[in-house]
Amino acid sequence: MTMHDLYLLSPELSLAGLATLVLLVDLIVKRKSYLFVLTTVGLVVPLGFTLALLGSLDGAGVVENQGVLRDTLVVDKFALFFKLLLISIIAIVSLLSIDYVRRFEQFQTEFVVLLLYSATGMMLMASTKELITIYIALELSALPVAALAAFMRDGRSAESGMKFLILSGISSALLLYGMVLVFGLTGATQLDDIAERIATLAINTDEPFGSYALLMGVVLMVAGFGFKITAFPFQMWAPDVYEGAPTPVTAFLSVASKAAGFAVILRVFYSAFGIEELSIEWSAIFAVLAALSMTIGNLVAIAQRSFKRLLAYSTIAHAGYIMVGLAAVSTRAGSGDSSLGISAVLFYLCGYAVMNLAVFSAVIAISNRINSDAISDFAGMARRAPYLSAVLAFGLVSLTGIPPTVGFIAKVYVFGAAVDAGLEWLVIIGVLNSVIAAYYYLRIVKSMYLSEPLSTDPIESGTPLRLAMLVTSAGILLFGLYPTGLLNFVKSAAQALLSTS
Repeated sequence: MTMHDLYLLSPELSLAGLATLVLLVDLIVKRKSYLFVLTTVGLVVPLGFTLALLGSLDGAGVVENQGVLRDTLVVDKFALFFKLLLISIIAIVSLLSIDYVRRFEQFQTEFVVLLLYSATGMMLMASTKELITIYIALELSALPVAALAAFMRDGRSAESGMKFLILSGISSALLLYGMVLVFGLTGATQLDDIAERIATLAINTDEPFGSYALLMGVVLMVAGFGFKITAFPFQMWAPDVYEGAPTPVTAFLSVASKAAGFAVILRVFYSAFGIEELSIEWSAIFAVLAALSMTIGNLVAIAQRSFKRLLAYSTIAHAGYIMVGLAAVSTRAGSGDSSLGISAVLFYLCGYAVMNLAVFSAVIAISNRINSDAISDFAGMARRAPYLSAVLAFGLVSLTGIPPTVGFIAKVYVFGAAVDAGLEWLVIIGVLNSVIAAYYYLRIVKSMYLSEPLSTDPIESGTPLRLAMLVTSAGILLFGLYPTGLLNFVKSAAQALLSTS
């Protein structure tokens, strides 16, 4: 392995190195809060390496890779977009964890280290282009989360960690079986080689995907990845895990895990199964899953009484919105920008990260003081915590998709990609579901501002939480009013994916 190979892996290596450094510093530092400061500041190193790799891109948006990693790793603008997004998510989650982790004083170091190791696996998922490496990266990202979900060391938290571990194992087995079938049919594990072998096979138009073996392989892979992105019907773990896990872990799962899952789905399906005949087939699968995820997620969310369970079903619904972009393959309409669906997914993931983290930041700040995440206990909260309530309301309005927030731009963009791909029926379902979502999101806003408070005691929050809320709220407004810069970046990232596929 050459120095250039290490340079290509430098964001992941530096993030894993930061986790190791935190472990070593814990041996000599007594005040655990310093470890979160070290984590947040230390993220500058992987961020710097990621920016350096951005500066090394060639005209096609790819960093040259002719070393030993050339068959397993690709460093392009698409992968670097997700590295930047994941580093940003870790920084925000680190800030909103500082006050919360006082609940498990003795295990603060292990908490932040597991977060960093999980994020390392997620960053690898965005860059890998070989099935075995994808599977290893996915397991690296999932196993630390199983431990994090059980960190509260009570009955609900232990159940949360156990459910995640067992169902994650089942989904990994399904994914692995799907990969084995694809390998058995093509004799290859490298995504580009799989695409070449499939192109040389005789396509039987009487069979879906041209082969029942390939159909079964793709279906099993969709099931495995569906767990990662909490898509229906693979979402059964989310409500209980979200409710029982520490709230910062729930926030991390809701945005980071979803981003990594969509990154690897886009890489696999556009690189290995990107030929026109197959793309029309799998886009139909994702279109159906998108419609079901949006509908089930929003309808069940209405009945929830716990904020964390409501956000669990909300994230299922938003997985459906994002899959609308995934289903928007332009070849279905025979014209249009082939990268529009990809860039819509990337923009939505970025917007979803800032608005969901804003909501979780406010929920953590409030629930830490009232020792409850019941929605009814947030009644009249605007009188007790005006700033926190404003951030929470702003985040919920953005999740609804009301202008001038990033949620509005994201939905317009993803629905526009679907219209361009000839999926008007899916857009109609998406718009109707947005109306349903407005009911339960705005009901909470109404309760906070118009209902009588349960107490008159003011609620304060620490500086790290306020900083997290300020950054995320600014992101909601900035990307809502001026999305051009981010749109240009995601479009070039989407083009880079297509050029390496």
